[in-house]
Amino acid sequence: MGEGGIGIIRISGRHATDIASKIVRLRTNGTLITLPSHTLHLADLISAPHANQAGHSHPSVMHEDIIDEGLVVYMKGPRSFTAEDVVEFHCHGNTTVLRRVCESCIAAGARLAQPGEFTKRAFLNGRLDLSQAEAVLDTIKAKSEFALGIAQRQLRGDLGRYVQELRTSLLSLQARIEAEIDFSEEEISFVTRDELRTSLRHIASQIQSVLDTARTGRALREGVRVVLAGPPNAGKSSLFNSLIRDNRAIVTDVPGTTRDLIEEAVIWNGLPITLVDTAGLRDTVDLVEREGIKRSRDAQAQGDLIIYLVDAGEVQKAGVSEFPFPQLEPKHLVVVNKIDVLTSLTIQPLCEEVEKRLCQRILPISTQTGEGLEQLKMAITSRFLTAAFESNEAVVITNVRHRVALEQAIAAIQLALSSIERKAQPELLSVDLHDAGDALGEIIGSITSDDVLERIFSEFCIGK
Repeated sequence: MGEGGIGIIRISGRHATDIASKIVRLRTNGTLITLPSHTLHLADLISAPHANQAGHSHPSVMHEDIIDEGLVVYMKGPRSFTAEDVVEFHCHGNTTVLRRVCESCIAAGARLAQPGEFTKRAFLNGRLDLSQAEAVLDTIKAKSEFALGIAQRQLRGDLGRYVQELRTSLLSLQARIEAEIDFSEEEISFVTRDELRTSLRHIASQIQSVLDTARTGRALREGVRVVLAGPPNAGKSSLFNSLIRDNRAIVTDVPGTTRDLIEEAVIWNGLPITLVDTAGLRDTVDLVEREGIKRSRDAQAQGDLIIYLVDAGEVQKAGVSEFPFPQLEPKHLVVVNKIDVLTSLTIQPLCEEVEKRLCQRILPISTQTGEGLEQLKMAITSRFLTAAFESNEAVVITNVRHRVALEQAIAAIQLALSSIERKAQPELLSVDLHDAGDALGEIIGSITSDDVLERIFSEFCIGK
C-alpha cells in the first residue's frame, strides 16, 4: 500500500452496508442504505467502536475519532463488479489514513481480502466468465497499447463468447449423437456421419484459427527478448545504441570491449521488446572476457530472436565461403553491418552470395549511416506479429492455459473424426465430443477445478 492523491477502500458482501455504517457519518441526512445506488456522498470516516482507543462503545459526534473526510459510494448488488452489495470509501491516499480506515473496517466486522478475491467473487457470482476474470490482470499488466487492446477485448467478453459458441456447437452435436444411442430403435432420422464430419472439421478450423494467434499473443503479453550476437567489432554495441537511441553501450575499436550483458526495453509496433547487447564471440584467454562470452551464449539460448551481426568488410576479406558463420537456428536473423565500407557495386553481390550459402534472407545495414535500420525493426516485429493482428476485432489468446485447452479440444475432435472413419459406435463419438466440450469449458470456467481457480487468482493483487 503506497501513497497517492486518493486512496480507495472497497467492502463487498452481504454485510457490506452494516459494516460501512459503523464507520461512516454522512454529512447529509439519511443513512447509507437509503442512499441512491452508485452516487457519491461527502462523509466523515471514523474509528469503529472497537478500534477507538478512547473506548467509547457508543461514540457521539463530539467524541468520535474522525480518521478522514472523504466520499462514500454504495453500489447495490447485483449492479456492482462483484454482483454483491459494495461500499467504497474514497479518502486521502496517505498510508496512515488508509491503514486506519482498514483497521476500522476490520474492527467493524470485515476481513482483509485475499489476492484477486473481488474478481474471483465476480466470477463465482456469474458477473464475469473465467477468461474475463483473467483479462482483469492482463489489463493491469499490459505493456503496450496493442496488449491493452487485446486484454480489453477479452475483458468485454469477446473470447468467452467465441469459445461458448464453439462449445454450444459441440454440445449440440453430442446431443444428436446421444439421441441415436437412446432412440436407436425408433424410426427417426439421426445426424449422418458426413454431416458430423463436416461440422467437426469446421469447428476444428475455427479453434485452430484462434490457436494460431497464441505465439503472437504471448509475445504481446509478455514481450520478447532480442539478443544481439556475433564476433567482436561487428558493431553490436553501435547497433544497440542506434536502436535504443541512446549511448548505453561503450563503443571502441578494441575487440572485447563489451564484457557483460546490457539490456534495454523498447516498444516497436506495439510489441514489447527487451534488447540485449552481448560480448563478441571468439576464443580468448582473458578470464573476464570468457565469462562475458559464456553469458552471451546463455543469453542466446534464452532469447526469442538472435540478431547475428557480421562485418561486411570482414566477410568480403575472408570470402563468403570461408567466413565462419554459426550453425543457424530458426530464431537466427543474420545482419550484415558496415555496408558503408563497400562500394554500391559490391554490396548486392556480396549479400546474394551470403544468402545463397546460408539459405535464408539476410539484412544489410549500416549503423554509421542508419541505412537499413528501419527495415531491421520491421523484420524483427514481423517475426512475432501477423496480419491477423491488424484487426482490432480479432480474437487473440495470450494465456498458456487457454492454448493448452484449445489444443486438448482439437485433439479430442481429431479422435472423434478418427472414430467416424473407423465407423466406431456412437458411444465412443459421444465421449470424444464430451472431452472437447469440457476442454473449451475450462477456458470460460464452466468446467474448472478449485486448484485452477486458486492458481489463477493468486497472481492478482489484494485490491483486485
